[in-house]
Amino acid sequence: MNQNARMNLKPGREKSLMRRHPWVFSGAVHQVVGEPADGDVIPVFSAENRFIAQIAYSHNSQIVGRVWSYQQDQIVDQDFIRSLLEKSIALREGLGIGQVSDSLRLVHAESDGIPGLVVDQYAKVIVAQILSNGVEVWREAIAEILLDLTGVEAIYERSDAEVRILEGLEHKVGLLAGSEFVDPLEISEYGIKYLVPITSGHKTGFYLDQRANRQLLQKYAAGKDVLDCFSYSGGFSLNAAAGGANSVTAVDNSAPALELLQQNSVLNSYDEKILEIIQADVFKQLRKFRDQGRSFDLIILDPPKFAPTRSHANQAARGYKDINLLAFKLLRPGGTLFTFSCSGGIDEALFQKIVAGAALDASVDARILHRMSQSADHPVGLNFPEGQYLKGLVCRIG
Repeated sequence: MNQNARMNLKPGREKSLMRRHPWVFSGAVHQVVGEPADGDVIPVFSAENRFIAQIAYSHNSQIVGRVWSYQQDQIVDQDFIRSLLEKSIALREGLGIGQVSDSLRLVHAESDGIPGLVVDQYAKVIVAQILSNGVEVWREAIAEILLDLTGVEAIYERSDAEVRILEGLEHKVGLLAGSEFVDPLEISEYGIKYLVPITSGHKTGFYLDQRANRQLLQKYAAGKDVLDCFSYSGGFSLNAAAGGANSVTAVDNSAPALELLQQNSVLNSYDEKILEIIQADVFKQLRKFRDQGRSFDLIILDPPKFAPTRSHANQAARGYKDINLLAFKLLRPGGTLFTFSCSGGIDEALFQKIVAGAALDASVDARILHRMSQSADHPVGLNFPEGQYLKGLVCRIG
């Protein structure tokens, strides 16, 4: 802890911290005493001078503090960081994911008490995202500890998310520890093989958060004509094929992603006759299908983040409404829609309202069969609802 610095909050602005929400926003700050550097651990006090928490300081960000500990005597050092990583990894070991996959999320940032750190393991390679000043100062120590705790061969850094810019940090991408590795890397999930582009793929290379939802899709795919929108490298497409789909049409605007999907299809020896790959803007392609009179039994909508914050919610809502409306119109009677939002600015209630409005405008009677979220290795702290970013619905139309 920086003994020469401290933060005092405005009257009444300590309430969220008292409820153990791990962020301090700049608007709540009365003053910062001393001159702490970004990443320094400093104490936070209420307006009444009552200790509340120890935070990692970040003067550039609207989130000026991220909580390390609510104990005043806690020493935030390498041993403390190691203990947090040990607890996070132990939690995953108890989930049984290793029985179905060699890849999982080991650290889910604030929800695991390590604010700004995301760690995904793909077989023998770890991909780390260091997204805040608080963990930036521990980058080498974190890499060393992860190598020791997991026995992986390499740790690759993909700290290229826009949140780093908000923290005043530059993007960093490259080998952080260990030895060079083959890229793309082959992983396995529920018996399906995937090539994961570690150095260039979306997020950390693959959507581990959709594991359980991909498995659920298999139960609905048998004998169906399936449309997979925003298909990326084919996670849902391959599971539809594995579930016995009659045909699978995958649409994405990224040529490299679709090339990877084709490679993944070959890797799993799926019948190439059932797979149709289309490189196109999904919104335009859905309208084209509508104009062509094409229809499907099962449609997956897994778009990128439309609303990173609540300020983008209204604009994003229009986008979600549009694609869900088009999807409902393309479904055959009795058809099923798997629809998702990964936008932090769109909560579960609003997402359901948007999808309900789309069904109404499409003149279809739809009901929810399942509610979906991220897989269990992406836990959500009860004190940090922002950790639940992925929400999804399985809807059946009459």
